[in-house]
Amino acid sequence: MDRSWIHEPNRLSAKFLKGLYNFILFAKASARDGRFACPCRKCVNMHRFSPGVVSSHILENGFSPGYTDWIFHRDPTSQTSDSSYSHQNDDGLREVDAQEQHGVQQFLEDMAVGSDEIENSRSTRVENDWGDSSTIDDDTQPTEAYEYAKRFHDLLEESDEELFSGCRKHSKLSFILELYNKKCMYGWSDKSFEDLLTTMRETLPEGEKLPESSYEVRKLIDALGLDYQTIDACPNDCMLFWKEHIDEPRCLHCNAYRYKEETESSSTSKRNKIRKGVKVLRWFPLIPRLQRLFMCKKTASLMRWHFDERRDDGYLRHPADARAWKDFDSRYADFAKEPRNVRLGLATDGFNPFRSLSSTHSSWPVVVTAYNLPPWLCMKQSSLFLCLLIPGPKSPGANIDIYLEPFIEELIHLWEKGVDTYDAHAKTTFKLHASLLWTINDFPAYSMLSGWRTKTGYGCPCCGFNTWSKWLKHGNKYCFLGHRRFLSYDHSWRRNKKCFDGTEELRGPPVRMTGSCIRDLWDSNGSTRDLNGTNINITEGCKKKSIFFRLPYWEYNRVRHNLDVMHIEKNVCDNILDTLLSVRGKTKDNVKARFDMQEMGIRHTLHPFELSTGKYRAAPALFEMSSTEKKQMLRVLKHVKVPDGYSSNISRCVDVKHKKISGLKSHDCHVLLHDLLPVAVRGCLKDRVARALIDLSAYFRELSSKVLKVSRLEEMEVEIGEILARMEMIFPPSFFTIMVHLVVHLVEEAKWNGPVQYRWMYPIERYLMTLKAHVGNKAYPEASIAQWYIANEAITFCSRYFEGVRTRFNKPARNSDDMDLLRTEDSPVNTTSGHPIGKVENIILNPTSWVQAHRYVLYNSKEVLPYIE
Repeated sequence: MDRSWIHEPNRLSAKFLKGLYNFILFAKASARDGRFACPCRKCVNMHRFSPGVVSSHILENGFSPGYTDWIFHRDPTSQTSDSSYSHQNDDGLREVDAQEQHGVQQFLEDMAVGSDEIENSRSTRVENDWGDSSTIDDDTQPTEAYEYAKRFHDLLEESDEELFSGCRKHSKLSFILELYNKKCMYGWSDKSFEDLLTTMRETLPEGEKLPESSYEVRKLIDALGLDYQTIDACPNDCMLFWKEHIDEPRCLHCNAYRYKEETESSSTSKRNKIRKGVKVLRWFPLIPRLQRLFMCKKTASLMRWHFDERRDDGYLRHPADARAWKDFDSRYADFAKEPRNVRLGLATDGFNPFRSLSSTHSSWPVVVTAYNLPPWLCMKQSSLFLCLLIPGPKSPGANIDIYLEPFIEELIHLWEKGVDTYDAHAKTTFKLHASLLWTINDFPAYSMLSGWRTKTGYGCPCCGFNTWSKWLKHGNKYCFLGHRRFLSYDHSWRRNKKCFDGTEELRGPPVRMTGSCIRDLWDSNGSTRDLNGTNINITEGCKKKSIFFRLPYWEYNRVRHNLDVMHIEKNVCDNILDTLLSVRGKTKDNVKARFDMQEMGIRHTLHPFELSTGKYRAAPALFEMSSTEKKQMLRVLKHVKVPDGYSSNISRCVDVKHKKISGLKSHDCHVLLHDLLPVAVRGCLKDRVARALIDLSAYFRELSSKVLKVSRLEEMEVEIGEILARMEMIFPPSFFTIMVHLVVHLVEEAKWNGPVQYRWMYPIERYLMTLKAHVGNKAYPEASIAQWYIANEAITFCSRYFEGVRTRFNKPARNSDDMDLLRTEDSPVNTTSGHPIGKVENIILNPTSWVQAHRYVLYNSKEVLPYIE
């Protein structure tokens, strides 16, 4: 065994920690009552302690330099070499101890090496400052690195402790980890978990080492994870009290008091009570979490998937296949040389943590995902990092940049300097850099992050100041038309005045504003021209310069903020259904819409006319259905049957009697728009209307494919312009809200950034639902979420090492059918998957069905081939 590590001057180095870990494992053979001699410089084998205390002594005092034969740490009953730590039974077979069985040994090994690499750059600077001294004084050691290493050796002591005397299957640490993993997977409450611990303590033999409460278990789990920091914020979202302003009692901008006001009784009874901030930002540093991805052997290799295993065949399956990724590599070749450098996506949205519609509390988590991972992992909840938790009760609005400052500073550090990171797969240390590709958010959050004013006439952030909009006087809102601009220049619809807005369309499609253009306009406080040639100031379309422009590369990203396909589908589907069914208060074809058309001088046959009673009437529109047709359409949706897990029960939202659909969720609209609506409208609408809606459904369905082809996307860019232009001839201008207009830009973003599955809000919304489910203390919702996240993050990391234990990484699917188990000797032909449900019934096939079944077997069973030959 290598003993050179005992002379290593830096006791926080990977070499020293790894050697110490191996020595502790080796010394267990000489332990009596769980104790063995301590070879530190002070004890020099004169005292016996537990493994955790011995490792702490060696870490603090150093290893005795003259003690190299380790004679005090050999097993007197065994003659095995010191190079082996395994025990053998009477049959000569190696016994598997509890740590190896549960993967805890591998987990602790990775921590032993990786924990030092997290602090490697810091330790190197300290070593350079101290020179080549043979020892490091305790009072000059880096406190943070020392505490991390000390925490690891405390875990080592826990892993050595038996669950109860004679227990070989579990150690105390492995049992607690496995039990807490089940708590997280199945959603046990703290109270039920404590009751289970009580029952187990009563059942297990005397001397068991189970914790007394869930709090003790949480302390142990927290030792395995990474911590978070709290930063006080101004109650009015003006500033953060951190860095040079950490001791300021009041906001420097609005003079608001930083702390909660205390009553006189509480202030006099508890003089040393820590003051609590009115608003507290919780920051979960990203750098150590990225480093831990490489510290784990099971994830370190996957961080190179985009470089090693991705197929480059012209299809878009992953963001790495898209043009934005490749352009970034071309511009920053040094960054692209290291495939382990991380590409990130940021997502945020507000949610009510109380599950009560009467509450308006809004918390804003900021979530980050790493796109280096393969497609089946990068958007899973286990791969998402919670970086910031912005407190409520109100949305931060445009001031969200204040709360993003710690995260942006981390990104700048990761881009400019990088951090030394240990790769457990390659067993090397490298300089880790990272970049932010884009943000994922719904449209209101789009405005908050980008700074673009989405509620004005320039509301489209893609068209920018070339947005075509018109204020509807009677509808009291903007409509966004002009989709003939996206047609080819020789298209006949460009010159059709009657069917559109009464004008010819000679303009080309708008050019997306680049990040450099926006930055230059802000830096110069300049003006530009809109679609009509009018001079306008940058502030009319943009309310702030986004904090993301502090990133050196941000202005060169083509698509910096993604349009969310999930919410766009929801809004488009609602517009279509409410208008087709003439839902009162929601339809876009109402009296106000008809007056707006009259004001615009278009579609004269649809203008309203006044009756003798003073009321107004208008001719039915092309898309209007009769009562019978509405019921026919709704019956199709009411009685549709879909496979398990395909969607929710949409029929519960359909009310045939009152001819309406209500209570649709985003995924319900997704399914309706893609698959059910084209079937339901056939035979109910005029062919011209049905064709437009069916083409729109086909567009969304193809856009949402997991595999995209660039040449097909270019064709879809032309098709969506025609679809929206055709819809302009059918539906009133009030139908074309900003969300309907944004549909035309989705294909362009797919060409640049790849499939929508990596850029829509579905996985983020599900993650927010998980956070909401773990608000235990309603007085401190953000604190509850933070505490749960830290524990869940730790157990998720540990569960990657569990073997033979069901975890979130190996649990079976909802409908898991093992074909090898279903296929038996008695039924070798046509074994199918599935689980029987309901009462068993015998059926008698008619002659036609018998013939069909017989032919199917003949044509589709390999067992028949020998007889055919």
